[in-house]
Amino acid sequence: MLEEVERWLATRSWSVADRPLARILAAKQRTGQSVSVVLPALNEERTVGDIVTVIRRDLVERAPLVDELVVVDSGSTDRTAEVAAAAGARVVRRDDILPRIPAVPGKGEVLWRSLLVTGGDIVCFIDADLREFSSDFVSGIVGPLLTDPGVDLVKAMYDRPMGDTAGQGGRVTELMARPLLNMHWPRLAGFVQPLGGEYAARRSLLERLPFPVGYGVELGMLVDALHLVGLDALAQVDVGVRKHRHQDSQALGRMAAAIYRTAQLRLARGHLVRPALTQFERGEEGFEPRTYSVDTEERPPMAETAEYAARRVA
Repeated sequence: MLEEVERWLATRSWSVADRPLARILAAKQRTGQSVSVVLPALNEERTVGDIVTVIRRDLVERAPLVDELVVVDSGSTDRTAEVAAAAGARVVRRDDILPRIPAVPGKGEVLWRSLLVTGGDIVCFIDADLREFSSDFVSGIVGPLLTDPGVDLVKAMYDRPMGDTAGQGGRVTELMARPLLNMHWPRLAGFVQPLGGEYAARRSLLERLPFPVGYGVELGMLVDALHLVGLDALAQVDVGVRKHRHQDSQALGRMAAAIYRTAQLRLARGHLVRPALTQFERGEEGFEPRTYSVDTEERPPMAETAEYAARRVA
């Protein structure tokens, strides 16, 4: 490990217990910064309501940390929107945001568009499939941004059990993302959960970043933020244990392909490879190929979008 990364681990890796909520609230009041929490959601009716309820109860009603709580529904066919609204979130449909640009499927697409419908100086992203959710996920990663002006982006780190087995989650992280970062961006090798969906950042940074539309958004954001603001402006906070729905190995393969593609674009822009992934499933007549397109599109920095610029002027 690079000496710079060892120093970063000692100075930019914290525990949620390092910043009590009272200290975070005092910093928020002193600095006057506002906080938006965004949950990107697709068919998460079983979990999104509990997450919204916890955030609203702990960090809106009991402690005034979160100024707006938004669920961006990316085309759910279940009751995600109704459940989220009933729990107290403002629900916005992905396709209603920036309608002149047709939306494409993907998590990064939703996160990018969310910048247009939120106003917080700090934006906190939380996945909507978490179980046994704790508001520490929010306060833990927002805290450093409120108390330390030198920090621009904070990732959550945690254990990821698979069922009853500890430490077996994060398969794409271990098999794809971590090797890529260690080999090509070793200054980012200290991140425990580089692909984790729980992170917070200053709007002033997010609006200058391109957003891969799909699963590559977390890796792309880390790499681009490193080049834009430097390693010392990045941090991570241990928030305990993350429990969520695990995907099957085929879905993970598609995720890995998108992440590799995101890395490749950053390593050699303009050098194109076939943006598709063929996987195999056993059918009645043997193994049958299934070919999926790999997310290759990226949205430009939101600051370059006319509607966003017009909103800021207004």
